Amino acid sequence: MPLTSTSPAALAPPPFTERRYLLTFVFVVSLFMLWGLGVTMADVLNKHFQQVLHVSKANSAYVQAATFGAYFVMGLPAGWFMQRFGYQKGVLLGLGLYSLGAFLFVPACNAASFPLLLGALFVLACGLGTLEAVAHPFLDGLGDPASSDRRITFSHAINGIGAVSGPLIGGYFVLRGTHAAGDLSAVKTLYTIIGTVVGSIGLAFAFVKVPPLNAEHSPETPLAAPSETPTDLVADKKLFQHRHFVWACVAQLFNTAAQGGTWAYFINYGTDYMGQQPGPAIQGFWQVGALLSRTVALAPGLPHLAPEVAAYFFSLSLVGMMLGRFLGTYLMQFIAPNRLLAAVAVANMGLCVVVAQHWGWVSFGALIGLNFCFSIMFPTIYSLGLKDLGRHKQLASSFIVMGVVGAALFPRFVMGPVANHSVAQAYYLPIICYVVVFLFALRGYRVQRA
Repeated sequence: MPLTSTSPAALAPPPFTERRYLLTFVFVVSLFMLWGLGVTMADVLNKHFQQVLHVSKANSAYVQAATFGAYFVMGLPAGWFMQRFGYQKGVLLGLGLYSLGAFLFVPACNAASFPLLLGALFVLACGLGTLEAVAHPFLDGLGDPASSDRRITFSHAINGIGAVSGPLIGGYFVLRGTHAAGDLSAVKTLYTIIGTVVGSIGLAFAFVKVPPLNAEHSPETPLAAPSETPTDLVADKKLFQHRHFVWACVAQLFNTAAQGGTWAYFINYGTDYMGQQPGPAIQGFWQVGALLSRTVALAPGLPHLAPEVAAYFFSLSLVGMMLGRFLGTYLMQFIAPNRLLAAVAVANMGLCVVVAQHWGWVSFGALIGLNFCFSIMFPTIYSLGLKDLGRHKQLASSFIVMGVVGAALFPRFVMGPVANHSVAQAYYLPIICYVVVFLFALRGYRVQRA
């Protein structure tokens, strides 16, 4: 019996993308950076509004409710819009709403009105939600479907650049120094600049010629006959008959709930607990943290972290998230994405326990480490949920984006009341979310072809 061999080409991973898609790919990836900036800037505003407008910790979480509630509101409209007008016009709609919301901060800041500021943030976040709903299936179509996990995870690594920039910019321009009650001049100036930059990028993208995407993303592509490949059979099912997609929506809801809660109270955790002297067993970690505080964050040292310094540490944690996504992009060539997802979910359960103990720099280090483990969660759940959906991918993307509403509800209505009494104890609650993500990674991700 003759031996058969597999050619090296057959064993090689599929190409990352194609040359004809490079320019479009660069623009789409830049969108990930833009909404990373917009989302983490909201966490800086959370603390700033507590200081300047005298809003409580729980009520300041309405910042997250406005931001991520907009994702829920715009999820389906964005999906219908891109089905009707295409990906490029969907991107332009998202950038237009983003820019408009940024400019609406000007009258809201002049009025020093918390509800008006939330309204401006809601419009801006409608743009973010539109971009996110459009960019994922857009990116999925810019090459071989088999390499979509790598493209999406890489793009979320670039998203990390924007996410890191948000707390750095916000900490320097908004939180630095003392501010009189009602003084929102720094916020007004910053968002005027953001609106101008985003609007300019939208104008440039309007002139980009987008090549045809792969056939699976073309609405005009007819459905295949049932006698063809298993993927065609899967794509012929109704959207909510795809069990792995439904699981992805649920997993994304809980994932973003944990992420939104972690980010909403990060700066509060730094300002509330970093002045506590630790026991002798962890004194060495305390001294390392003190040195890091002075050299990296330009802090005056212990016993307390100023809000702007805590924001710099938040930015440092997002560097870890960005590096984790680059690492995840590489590891997914050798390790199944669902296995990586399961591993980081378990790791974050343990880290949350450490954070809740408020052991000085040990717990603060665990809080920083949560973002490293967050790194691959959102893009991996997204890409696994979109597998083998065929003509449903555009609408499926919208429903998964709507799961981001978890980040609107969890910080305000679940973690918020606990955080009013103890920010540290509130970090026990995200463990529930990671259990759901783990179950998705264990079994829920599987595509049922029957």
